[in-house]
Amino acid sequence: MIPSIPVPWQAKAWQTELSRAITDVEDLANILGLSLDDMDWDPNPTFPMRVPMPYVSRMRCGDRSDPLLRQVLPELAEKNSPLGFESDPLQETSATLFPGLVQKYRGRVLIIAAENCAVNCRYCFRRNFPYAYHRHDSTFPMLEHIRDDPSIHEVILSGGDPLIMPDARLNNLVESIEQIPHVKRLRIHTRLPVVIPQRISEPLIEMLVNTRLRTLIVAHFNHANEIDDHVAVAFTVLRQAGIPLLNQSVLLAGVNDNVESLCSLSEALFEVGILPYYLHLPDRVTGTSHFHVDIDTAVRLHGSIQGKLPGYLVPKLVQEVPGRPAKELIASASLPPTSPRINARG
Repeated sequence: MIPSIPVPWQAKAWQTELSRAITDVEDLANILGLSLDDMDWDPNPTFPMRVPMPYVSRMRCGDRSDPLLRQVLPELAEKNSPLGFESDPLQETSATLFPGLVQKYRGRVLIIAAENCAVNCRYCFRRNFPYAYHRHDSTFPMLEHIRDDPSIHEVILSGGDPLIMPDARLNNLVESIEQIPHVKRLRIHTRLPVVIPQRISEPLIEMLVNTRLRTLIVAHFNHANEIDDHVAVAFTVLRQAGIPLLNQSVLLAGVNDNVESLCSLSEALFEVGILPYYLHLPDRVTGTSHFHVDIDTAVRLHGSIQGKLPGYLVPKLVQEVPGRPAKELIASASLPPTSPRINARG
């Protein structure tokens, strides 16, 4: 299905925005009208800062506590190393079948399609990932392992961000996967169109709708302020093209760890055709302890949003536990007693 609304930007506009990404904290502070003296920033982060201008434009000028800024600003708190935070908390090294190929769950595999992202999220669970080991050429040698395993029905493109791949290389990968008869679904996890909505171009949409694979996109939004008019256009076009759209968020201290933010996000997502999917507890990665939300707080928050939103707008509260056969669902706190039922006929 071809979308009825054309995208209002050129096919390569996203690459221009990618090249203009801010990598210096002083530059970011100047754009936002902030003083470096007011920012508890790390001048020498081990995980560099990178944030595109379309994302910066959604931040509130003069607000040191802006929830979008907090997601990208390298803070001195990243130097903290409390017990229980480690470089590979999900044990992805042990789940690696072949360079570029990870399998955690039955029936599906994850391809490390790219090693870079458009934005370096400070809570990233792969900030210490051995991307050099997972590097691969245009023959995609990891696909041989998928061909040899008929139990695999779904391929997940991850990274890095798979949509940072140029269209030609991404198309080659999709066509190669398409040639494996037992693969039915292609799932793309991405944050790139969140920060650079211009990535959703007509060539990309044409590629995704013309494959025989049932293709879906899982976006990574964490706050309603991440959705502006350009983002709305990008995801509306995807929805009109018939591509299922889901979202998974990370519950982050100082970003979205309150009922109002979580409810606003679900409502805003649905307005642009995206269904909330997962609300993840943050992974216990070295350098991210300042984002940690304890499980009791998460359960209370999730219970509260259940009482305020219809069920289809409530994401599942989950955490990833290495070695488990699926994401671990976390039960919400019991809802408080309701007032007497309103007579719908009245």
